[in-house]
Amino acid sequence: MSTLRPLPRWADILLLPIINLALAFIVSGIVVFSIGQNPLAALEAIVGGAFGNGYNFGYTLYYSTNFIFTGLAVAVAAHAGLFNIGGNGQAYIAGLGVILVALPMQFMPWWLTFPVAILAGAAVGGFWAFIPGWLQAKRGSHVVITTIMFNFIAAAIMVYMVVNVLKPDGVMAPESAMIAPEGRMPKLGAFIPWFKNTDVNFTLLLALACLVGVYILIWHTRFGYAMRALGHNPTASNYAGMSNSRIIMIVMTLSGALAGMVAVNQVVGVQYRLVLDYVADAGFVGIAVALMGRNHPVGILFAALLFGALYQGGNELQYVIPGLSKEMVVVIQALVILFTGAMEGMFRPGLQRMFGLFAPAPKPDAPPAVAAKES
Repeated sequence: MSTLRPLPRWADILLLPIINLALAFIVSGIVVFSIGQNPLAALEAIVGGAFGNGYNFGYTLYYSTNFIFTGLAVAVAAHAGLFNIGGNGQAYIAGLGVILVALPMQFMPWWLTFPVAILAGAAVGGFWAFIPGWLQAKRGSHVVITTIMFNFIAAAIMVYMVVNVLKPDGVMAPESAMIAPEGRMPKLGAFIPWFKNTDVNFTLLLALACLVGVYILIWHTRFGYAMRALGHNPTASNYAGMSNSRIIMIVMTLSGALAGMVAVNQVVGVQYRLVLDYVADAGFVGIAVALMGRNHPVGILFAALLFGALYQGGNELQYVIPGLSKEMVVVIQALVILFTGAMEGMFRPGLQRMFGLFAPAPKPDAPPAVAAKES
């Protein structure tokens, strides 16, 4: 008789998301077919638009870089039992810190500006997440509500700062001054010709380093153990002598700092100035990336690459197949989120039963007489 057993880690991180993703694409194909288009042609257009050449793949990596940061921001908080949905605001307001150090340092070499911009973006983004963390730890305010509110507050602050403080005289567009060429982070296309004329830059390497750093933090440090203990059972972690409030505040700060790296990618590596709405809802996509990646850095890497491919492939889809607009990719993204997030448990019991069939039978309990003899 099969039993419900916990899935192996590899099955939980890779197999189950792949099954859910396949179902999402099957349903998407049905939707495309229902409006009179060829679903295989649409899939070919999305894949070709995302990976068909160096230009397309470069932009896929550019989008994926932002999604790695925001996905990690959600995942770090989730391991501590916190749901940080304020990554959009944290990434947005971190642009203030980045531009305020990038402009004074703009005539220095980019490799000096880059690390300072990282620290500035992490500090501002981390501070913006620390406040909701402090409110939950000390005042009992739920972090979901406060992070939502802080998204709107960040948007209002950014509009005021860009329009009334940072916008140069005589400039009509709501944007800051441009960073001088000396302080701009070079694109990877300057070193790898395959990525020529794309926006992917050295922040991609920072994103990969963050993936490794988060893995080490969560599973190979004492603080990571404390995070996971808090996430599994706050009462037990408190009984073990851990300070739950301290962990909450530190975790939220780390989460906001990771989201703030989006500002580094956008301000120093792509836009070379601070503009309105440059985050483009990457913080909300990060929620889906973390859910699909099971809050594991390896899963987040592949989920971010998938959503980056959908973004870039969607840009090409409307040109290759005029009957399909970019909004169709939004439908596909919604179905991916539906099946990998809200309905991710649909196939879990079946997989658990399947793995239970191949599991060794549990050793039966010894009869009382035998147990007494053995004792």
